[in-house]
Amino acid sequence: MEQEIIVHVENLTKRYGDTIALNQINLDLYKGKIVGLLGPNGCGKTTFIKILANLLNEYEGKITVNGCMPGAQTKAMISYLPDRNFIPETWTAKMAIDFFKDFYSDFNETKAIKLITKLQINPLMKFRAMSKGTKEKLQLILVLSRNAHLYLFDEPIAGVDPAARDLIFELILENYNKEATVIISTHLIYDVEKILDYVVFLKNGIVTRYGDVDTIREKTQKSIELLFKEDFKC
Repeated sequence: MEQEIIVHVENLTKRYGDTIALNQINLDLYKGKIVGLLGPNGCGKTTFIKILANLLNEYEGKITVNGCMPGAQTKAMISYLPDRNFIPETWTAKMAIDFFKDFYSDFNETKAIKLITKLQINPLMKFRAMSKGTKEKLQLILVLSRNAHLYLFDEPIAGVDPAARDLIFELILENYNKEATVIISTHLIYDVEKILDYVVFLKNGIVTRYGDVDTIREKTQKSIELLFKEDFKC
């Protein structure tokens, strides 16, 4: 059965002055896959995700989500977890849930409440009073409680301990829309490899390797982590 494309990229280039953050990227990503966007810090991962999320709109080349150029239509399809906190410090978990419920038509309030209860997050505690781990869990819950076509996670496991990483992946695997595509940006390959269907290696803004994880492992007889270390000479 032919796979359906969710993200199509042609000759995508993004410059910041004289610096080229993304350089002539061409790739297709398919529906229903968990994709690892892998590379060291500063390689262009966040820039790529921000273009997908329509937070950066000055670039060369073409990119589409479900056949649509990034814009209002694609924002309704995409659930995005940035690499920094996005909830105002004075908000409570309940206020954040109420905002998402009002702002996103695909937001499942019942699911969000169930998850914060399961993870013992006080719905009336202000965001600024929460621990770093609780803040990350709450924001992840909000993103996963949308019935999106494409989920974007920018470095969701950076700066958290191994136990918390396992919980984050468990939450993602159990709660995302299974017909959707998930893109996880990270440089921590060992932790993420076990859940990936597809990988994109990004180095200095250039895609150096991409494809189906099982096919890559079979062809190379190497793990994704080992290939990453070789390709990036870590």
